[in-house]
Amino acid sequence: MDLRDRSILLTGAGSGIGRSLALHLADHTPRLTLVGRRAEPLEDVAQLVRARGAQAHVVPADLTEDGVAAGVVAAAQERFGGIDVLVNNAGNVRAGRLEEIGEAEVFAQIALNLTAPILLTRAALPALRASGDGLVVNVSSGIALIGMPFYATYAATKAGVAHFGEALRRELHGEGVHVLNVFPGATSTPMMETSNAGAEHGFDYESPEAVAAATVAGMVDGSLTVVRGGESRAQMIGLNRNDPAAVDQFLAGRKRELEQAVAGHSSL
Repeated sequence: MDLRDRSILLTGAGSGIGRSLALHLADHTPRLTLVGRRAEPLEDVAQLVRARGAQAHVVPADLTEDGVAAGVVAAAQERFGGIDVLVNNAGNVRAGRLEEIGEAEVFAQIALNLTAPILLTRAALPALRASGDGLVVNVSSGIALIGMPFYATYAATKAGVAHFGEALRRELHGEGVHVLNVFPGATSTPMMETSNAGAEHGFDYESPEAVAAATVAGMVDGSLTVVRGGESRAQMIGLNRNDPAAVDQFLAGRKRELEQAVAGHSSL
């Protein structure tokens, strides 16, 4: 896909992978609608985008609120005349043993990580179809490919959005709208600041810039998936597919330390 002068709606644009995506996309001089809960970081990103020669429109919004999806889509269409690309990037996390996570914390992850992308995509589909060369990008997680202990709800939401994307891609095949699923590994973003998990627990970190660059390359190339995390993660994904019990045993030896490392991991 040629991203030049495309109208791109990007959620979670104020920090982390979303911020890096906005700056990498800006090099293609698109028209960016930047969505996030707080206006100030969005405005900061918008200034950087404009400095690179692209257009930017800021839309502060809580995507978990009723009716917001339609309003965000309408704002992008009103400003830029349509939508060519939707990037579902906004997300949150709360780690810990399932029985120790509050019901509200479960619902919060489902609402932002799964329900919001589905409803936003649903609202944007008429505009994406009208584009004639539309694209939906779902930023999932490596944990969608390898379910990690103490991330049960997060894994469910990220696997859910990935399979949503896969099913939708097949539903829309030949109809002018493509779907790309992105699976970042552990990434050095504000969402990970409360986690103490490291390489010894199976979390090898990379920069949000690297994830963004790979994602934009996948958008341009028309890829079906972008999987990050390095060679060790690729090997574990293969092992999880072919011998999941072996992954069970591998993680069992690290379970106590991992539980302690992620006990405070929350971005809610």
